[in-house]
Amino acid sequence: MIKIILTFLTVLLLTLGKAQSRLSTMETQKPYTILVLMNATPQWLSLTRDQRSQFFETQLKPVFQKVGKSVEIKLFDSEYFHAKVSDFMIITTHNLNQYKLLIELLRDTKIYGVPYFEVVDIIVGQENLFEDFNEQFKQKKE
Repeated sequence: MIKIILTFLTVLLLTLGKAQSRLSTMETQKPYTILVLMNATPQWLSLTRDQRSQFFETQLKPVFQKVGKSVEIKLFDSEYFHAKVSDFMIITTHNLNQYKLLIELLRDTKIYGVPYFEVVDIIVGQENLFEDFNEQFKQKKE
């Protein structure tokens, strides 16, 4: 009976150790950086600047605020420097589910619906992720 209890406790401790290790990895995980490359459509460009500002304030700002605790969003203009991409967003998050929520909420607006913008491409990455893999390979060799 004692062997069974000791075996159970050993398995339990190993399982908890693995769970803590996964949790520790998740806590120190590098954030995702997501570039959403877009091109303004004639529908957007035909709006007055006041209409665009009002759309941003009433439609987009509330969406950004819903995910704002876990998703950082920066908006950029690039029409002066690129022929196919007039605007882009840089999104930073540790939580891809919140990023997916952001995109779903944007899909419910005229950004996608009219559309005011066409999504040209989406690029997802993590800064210097190769360093993490190099460290893992070093630890496996030791």
